[in-house]
Amino acid sequence: MERQIPKNVRQIGNVSDSPKIYVEDYVDTFFAQLSEKSEKAKAPVGAFLVGDIQSGDDEDYVYIYGAIRMHELKMSGNEYVIDEDTWKHAYEDCKQFFEDGEMLGWFVAHPGVPLTPDSSTIKFHKKSFPKKNTVFIMKDPIEKDETYYVHKMNDLMAIGGHYTYYEKNPCMQNYMIASRKKNGAVSPETVEDRAAQDFRDLVRKRGERQKRRKAGGLMYVASVSLVLILIIMGVSMVNSFDRMKSVQSTLEALADTSDTVETRETSGSVTAVTSEEQTGDGLVSDDQGAPGEDGQTDESGTDSSGGNESAEASDASAAEESGQASLSASQNGSDGVYIVEEGDTLAIISRKMYGDVDHVDAICRMNGIADGNLIYVGQKLLLP
Repeated sequence: MERQIPKNVRQIGNVSDSPKIYVEDYVDTFFAQLSEKSEKAKAPVGAFLVGDIQSGDDEDYVYIYGAIRMHELKMSGNEYVIDEDTWKHAYEDCKQFFEDGEMLGWFVAHPGVPLTPDSSTIKFHKKSFPKKNTVFIMKDPIEKDETYYVHKMNDLMAIGGHYTYYEKNPCMQNYMIASRKKNGAVSPETVEDRAAQDFRDLVRKRGERQKRRKAGGLMYVASVSLVLILIIMGVSMVNSFDRMKSVQSTLEALADTSDTVETRETSGSVTAVTSEEQTGDGLVSDDQGAPGEDGQTDESGTDSSGGNESAEASDASAAEESGQASLSASQNGSDGVYIVEEGDTLAIISRKMYGDVDHVDAICRMNGIADGNLIYVGQKLLLP
């Protein structure tokens, strides 16, 4: 299926050459991680490029939206060697994480090596990736320089520049999360220019606006329901008050007409106690409220023991809800990956996971985030 040319792009170098190369931002971040690992190990680190190549009427396009780290990149003299086991692991990862992707080149980060492929490297590329417009990327982790080469005219030709584009890339993101524990790749401390921040902000805001529309509809329904509940509760309270006034009036009338009858006001009934009941010979009406410890009922008809039981039930319910909330919070992020929830900020996430806000910068570096305000609900964050 023909891919649309990305609109949210950042140009790097001179892009007048053909084909036009587009590298997704997560892939570019993964290259930076591998480069840092290569610099620390002082050894070459490689990756296979995953994407697709498309030809237009006047121009060819190469889209690189995935990268799979090489299980092992060996050196034989000055030649790079990729064994069968490394190829096998790469094909398995490609099938698992990039089902429709094609391995169309390779990436090498090698400290202190000239960024010009020698004859053995060219020969290896032509044998491993014989298709036209396949890509070879060389990067020096120390100097932070990189050069893109394309297989055309039976040679590896240098390309003056390429584009970095920004879009949701769950395939690459899931691969980076899965390989984090295996490879120990850590996000480098980078500083993005203003253009990159604006593009990333634009893409994320579009997604957030759609989610706000859905959330706004739900909030409207919830608000209407709450108003109706309050109205019903208000009407019920007014009716209850009227009934209580009626009962009180009845009690006062009975008190005026009988000197031998004592009356006690309860929440919904009248209990008459005669002189016979006072001596223990009579029976008390079943409608009488249960007495408290001192044999007296309060004005609402509820004894003090019942109030204690209600309070204990409320405390138990609150404790249960608190435990459930703690369990839910502990599950999110327990595997090293935190999914952003409604109302989260990086400071809130840091406090949830570590008990303080000192890890905000570390979370930003781990996920290549330059502005802590640019996170969205549902985003997966790698925890340091």
